[in-house]
Amino acid sequence: SGWLFWRVTACGRRSGGSKRQVILFILCVCVCQSGAETLRYSLAEEMERDSFVANIANDLGVAPSQLAARKARVVSEGNEQLFRLNQNTGVLTAKESLDREEICPQSDICTLFFKIFFENPLQLIRGEVEVRDVNDNSPVFPEKEMVLEILETVSPGSRFLLESAQDKDVGSNGLQNYSLGPNSHFSLALGTGKGGEKHAELVLERQLDREEQRELNLLLTATDGGSPPRSGTAHIRIMVLDANDNIPVFGREVYEVRLAENSPPEQLVVTVAAADPDEGSNGKVRYTFTQTSERSRQLFELNPDTGEIRVAGKLDFEAAQNHEMVVRATDGGGLSAHCKVQVEVLDVNDNAPEIALTSLTASIPEDALPRTVVALFSVRDRDSGDNGRTECAIGGDLPFSLTPTFDNYYELRTNAGLDRERTAEYKITITAMDWGKRRLSSQESIFVQVSDVNDNAPEFTQEIYTMSVTENNSPMLRIGTVNATDADAGKNARINYALVLQEGKEQPDVSVNSENGDVYIRRPLDYEKVRAFEVAVRAADGGSPPLSAQAVLRVLVRDDNDNAPVVLHPPPDSRAAAGELVPRWARAGYLVAKVVAVDADAGRNAWLSYELAKATEPGLFRVGVHSGEVRTARAVAERDAPRQRLVVLVRDGGQPPRSTTATLGIALVDGFSDAHLRVSEEVSATEPDEPLTLYLIVCLACVSSLFLATAVAAVVVRVRRARRREGETLPTFPKAATESNAGSLPRSYVYDVCFAAGTVNSEFRFLRPLFPCFPAGLPPGPGDQRSSVCSQDVANLGEEGD
Repeated sequence: SGWLFWRVTACGRRSGGSKRQVILFILCVCVCQSGAETLRYSLAEEMERDSFVANIANDLGVAPSQLAARKARVVSEGNEQLFRLNQNTGVLTAKESLDREEICPQSDICTLFFKIFFENPLQLIRGEVEVRDVNDNSPVFPEKEMVLEILETVSPGSRFLLESAQDKDVGSNGLQNYSLGPNSHFSLALGTGKGGEKHAELVLERQLDREEQRELNLLLTATDGGSPPRSGTAHIRIMVLDANDNIPVFGREVYEVRLAENSPPEQLVVTVAAADPDEGSNGKVRYTFTQTSERSRQLFELNPDTGEIRVAGKLDFEAAQNHEMVVRATDGGGLSAHCKVQVEVLDVNDNAPEIALTSLTASIPEDALPRTVVALFSVRDRDSGDNGRTECAIGGDLPFSLTPTFDNYYELRTNAGLDRERTAEYKITITAMDWGKRRLSSQESIFVQVSDVNDNAPEFTQEIYTMSVTENNSPMLRIGTVNATDADAGKNARINYALVLQEGKEQPDVSVNSENGDVYIRRPLDYEKVRAFEVAVRAADGGSPPLSAQAVLRVLVRDDNDNAPVVLHPPPDSRAAAGELVPRWARAGYLVAKVVAVDADAGRNAWLSYELAKATEPGLFRVGVHSGEVRTARAVAERDAPRQRLVVLVRDGGQPPRSTTATLGIALVDGFSDAHLRVSEEVSATEPDEPLTLYLIVCLACVSSLFLATAVAAVVVRVRRARRREGETLPTFPKAATESNAGSLPRSYVYDVCFAAGTVNSEFRFLRPLFPCFPAGLPPGPGDQRSSVCSQDVANLGEEGD
């Protein structure tokens, strides 16, 4: 039995054999699942509330701690829960005082059924409690006084059936005996019916004489078998009548009727009839119920004149399937006869199935495996046959299925994977339907929450976030926000942002708020040092283990006009203030110098413009707005001062603009030698103690001589080669010197070497190339090596540009 296997399992557990313990436990579960025997207990009725019934833990051989661990609970059949199980002690108690007569009014044996459920794993133990009867009810007669009318001619030995007493107790506590008070005419005879009920009959022992005694009063006592016994009494009043020699006679002793339980009130059940050949009042018959239960009297009514029995209440097959009534026919003379009416109630499908939820898992994780048990419930239909046969189903396309288990119990299981992000809650409607001709059904809806599992990584709204900031920003300036979403819920969707730091690299110039993703610049930036940089941002959720995603944060630094232009040429030292030589024969447009400046900013902030801020002769020179070229605005005149000083203003395009100035010193000279001598004299007068100027002049003269010697040698070589070719071919000359494509030397190798005042001691420069000039009327030939510098062409060169 199930109890025996529990005992074996408990013994195996205490014996210490782990392997055998597991085998016995599995065997126990299998036996219990397949149908274990029932635990049987008994309890006397009318016990106090929370009365002890049994110690389930001891009977099953389990420790009380296992009852709580496996969530043991007791479920009574029906809608009312009569018992309570203490999980800490394993004691089963009655929730309320039990009244057997109220629970089982028509049953000799009163048994209450219950089931004990265990979880982890699921297990069911059946049990029953027999409610023992106690003698708490006395026999009660339907009427306190019974009136019998007996003819005086009735012969001794005649019997008169008396109303039976009713005792709600059963067994030995029920009705056991009748006794009659002392009298001289009657005795009492006891009889037992088919169902074991006892009844009493008066037996006439001595002939009645109306003239002697018209009325007799007797005391009838009914006694039960309890200890101490209880009793009830009724008075019998016997009226002695004149002679009536015919008693009513029923056509049948037993009337059998089959009646559907849904029969409406006032429906005719049967008509009983008794005939009496006497005349007058002695032949008039009246019908009454006798020896009929109170319940039957409430369900049926008897017409005392016609004998028609009709439905008076609502029949219920599930409450009582048969009703037996005894009808007494009494004529006017007091003679009576009896017949039985047996009504069989036929079942109709008038009860819908009842769904009782036993166990429900309110929340299930979304990664639960298929076939996971979600709920356990039972279906009960109080009808019989096909009317009580049921089937269950769930509606909708849901990832759940029903599995029958035992005793009309069903398990609700998952049959597919769950996804909380798709469906967070399921409403499952269970429909139970019977198999009757007119099928009845009932529904029960349960709600199952799908709990979240960290199965979704955060997702950034963009793969690359581009943000910009103007340089020279304030520290911890917010420049934007990175945002990631997580389809999970709760802490699994709580996102934490952080920068991905690379080993060996410095801390980036940005920081990210870990909670909301706001991006801040940690310190001021310099566009001229860093124009853009990228960092990786990680978004991690709060799951265990956490999931994460990365995005690229690109920060662009916008330029601010924080740098003034810087002049590269002329150098900003005072000694370079007279470094440009301009011949007095220079015409308008002659290139004097070029102011070169740069701006460390970018874009519009680096756009530079030049203007002449100050000049010795305001109309003599002009400056290119965008090129910075300083040219003569007109031809140099004799009246112009030999030394000119220009101040050029260089301005950028920023807002507000920044500017700087460059100072140019210009000397108007008649020729190179005069200028050189004057510069040398000025330098010697200014710096008489510095020999470095002399050394530079000597070196520059040597270099110039070497260059001129090389140029002359090259010309001579070319002339000789040309003369050799003239012996073979007549020379052809171009019509004009301007048509010649070749000069004495390529332009990139012909330079005008000049020294500016203040710079001769540190550097020399190669300036603009010069075109060769030939004697008038003699165009150069292909092999002509002659080269000379013509003063008359210098002005033209100045006009053509550098």
